[in-house]
Amino acid sequence: MKYKRVLLKLSGESLGGPDGQGIDEDMFEKYASEIKQLTSMGVQVAVVIGGGNIFRGLSGVKMGFDRVRGDQMGMLATVINSIGLSLSLKGLGVDAVVYSATPMEPFANYYVRDSALALLERGGVAIIAGGTGNPFFTTDSASALRAVELSADILLKGTRVDGVYDSDPEKNRDAVKYHSLTYDKALADNLKVMDMTAFALCKENKMPIGVFNMNTAGNLLRIVKGESIGTIISTQ
Repeated sequence: MKYKRVLLKLSGESLGGPDGQGIDEDMFEKYASEIKQLTSMGVQVAVVIGGGNIFRGLSGVKMGFDRVRGDQMGMLATVINSIGLSLSLKGLGVDAVVYSATPMEPFANYYVRDSALALLERGGVAIIAGGTGNPFFTTDSASALRAVELSADILLKGTRVDGVYDSDPEKNRDAVKYHSLTYDKALADNLKVMDMTAFALCKENKMPIGVFNMNTAGNLLRIVKGESIGTIISTQ
């Protein structure tokens, strides 16, 4: 395996099925199965999930909600998704613990780095919910923070697109895919890999980012093995 410890970022929309809304049990089962492939081979896996399939903080602002409260609602949505994934993993015999950035017992354990590391080292999956625990930060930023904090070998961003393109491949059939990128190139070309806060944190700490299509069976294992799929963003 090229990578021994990974932080997997999943979007909430991906758990909502075809329309990206609500909860699709089949997607939880699918992702849990992909993650189990890694843990059964000794790869340590931490996961951060978005909550956009249930509620997104900025959506609340559009409805007239206070931004702070809207973001807190979004954080709660990530807890729901995280509990769902943990149940699917446990159903496959994988030890999975949901941690939250803010105290939320008994729904989730309060996130403590050393506790999460101990879980990873004994083969369990740490699912870290609640974003950073602060408003105005996305789950991209939370995933970057946790990847750096847990000393992951790479931050893997699972999407519905098979990498980073010079334009939206869902709108432009002539879009060109990058197989590898430097942080500086991604910034210079204004490529929307992650939000700027998350991207800057990865760049500053030399945390590689792998963007790949999570919905293609076996892709998670392939990218962890180091196969040439998706796009890798790094210093080189």
